[in-house]
Amino acid sequence: MTNISEIAKKLSERITNAETRKRSRTAEEYQRFLYAIEYILTDIWKASYIHPEAECSIHKHNNYYSSNPRYRDPNLTYKMTMAAFDGLQLLNLIVVTKDGYYDRTKMQGGLTRYRAREELLEMLNPIPEHPAIHLKPNLDAETILLRDEIDGRKVLVDYEEDAFTEKARNNLRTINQCFTRHWVDLRILDKDVLALQERLFDDTEKQPIDLTKRTLVRIFSNNSFKEGGRFYRGWWQNVPSEYRPYITIDSKATSEHDYSQLNPNMIYSVYNKELGSEDAYSRVAGEEHREVVKKAFNAMFQHTRVLNTKPDDINDIDLDAIGMSWKELKEAILDAHKPIKDYFFKGLGNRLQFEDSCIAESIMLHFAKMDAPALPIHDSFIMHHGFGTYGELEEAMRRAYHDRFHTDIKVKGDMVVPIKPAKDYPIGDKNFFADTSLDGIINAENDYSQWRDRDDMWMNRK
Repeated sequence: MTNISEIAKKLSERITNAETRKRSRTAEEYQRFLYAIEYILTDIWKASYIHPEAECSIHKHNNYYSSNPRYRDPNLTYKMTMAAFDGLQLLNLIVVTKDGYYDRTKMQGGLTRYRAREELLEMLNPIPEHPAIHLKPNLDAETILLRDEIDGRKVLVDYEEDAFTEKARNNLRTINQCFTRHWVDLRILDKDVLALQERLFDDTEKQPIDLTKRTLVRIFSNNSFKEGGRFYRGWWQNVPSEYRPYITIDSKATSEHDYSQLNPNMIYSVYNKELGSEDAYSRVAGEEHREVVKKAFNAMFQHTRVLNTKPDDINDIDLDAIGMSWKELKEAILDAHKPIKDYFFKGLGNRLQFEDSCIAESIMLHFAKMDAPALPIHDSFIMHHGFGTYGELEEAMRRAYHDRFHTDIKVKGDMVVPIKPAKDYPIGDKNFFADTSLDGIINAENDYSQWRDRDDMWMNRK
């Protein structure tokens, strides 16, 4: 059976024969060289399942391979990785599509991007399984990440181990182990897959769906384990909200539950204030402008100074629709939330994220110990529909919040979208009936063939 390792060995021989080296690689160098080829091929193989024209990226600065061993792959070295990359270029198997750069003025940069040529893709095509099923997640990789802002850039920094980091890592390992024992997928029509991926390519805040990203990391902010701490890098976190009802777990339908007004509830609870029964966002400018107010509210808590200009994610059209300037909207929010007005613009957003991350950890860990994955999307969770139908997810979410803040909170649940063999339904339309006719079932087999094939692979994996 064709596999990445077999292809990498053949290519290592071709590269070696094409190089003009004066001496042979040592045994240790060759193993690192071979590992680097496999690493690059794996990236290309994964990308080929994301989109036919998906690009890969590579670090070409030697500091990446030598700094902070906590976060890097010890088997990847600068010298052998560049030898593998240059060798694949020498064989005309990959092509650079964009050179890497770093702008010292703007403190911004980008990695070198490349794409596989047809010959290399044809070598990878015979591999029988899907990458997300064939590739085993590395549960030993560092999952507790600490960031800081240095010279205007957010970078990963090292830290001292203590009881908190050890417990957080062990808890996340338990959660990730649970996730890897189950198959999470997205059941949408074959014809919609590429359109969704292209939409995500154009979204600067999301990544295309990569089903190999089946585990989580926890990222803390501002060089503090009391700020941030949310869970990231699960592929389902990139799925637009209207597609999320079609996420499946072990080929079964799911439901999503989320907290109602989580940030306002946490803020009022932390400072022993009464939120009241009226919606925290709608009370400012009405239900029709709730989402804009929500963005403004959260921005005002995130920033460390008073915002004299509107946040980037609020545009003039939003403000025109409300009939307010940014200054007027800001004052309206402060007026509607007088009990906590002194806590805005204090940079408390990351501290609130730490609070909701602890709640999320508690919920996921609770279900992981039952071998039931609870997929987090910040303040919401997706589970097998039975946990929503019978109230177990809602109860766990209420309990986790109460344990943290000693107050109650509302939890909202979405209606389950049934798994059905019907064709050509509009995405996001939950009011349909399954076509259980023979023709409907046969058509569904064709319309959802990619989802079905992955499901079969998972069921038949060794």
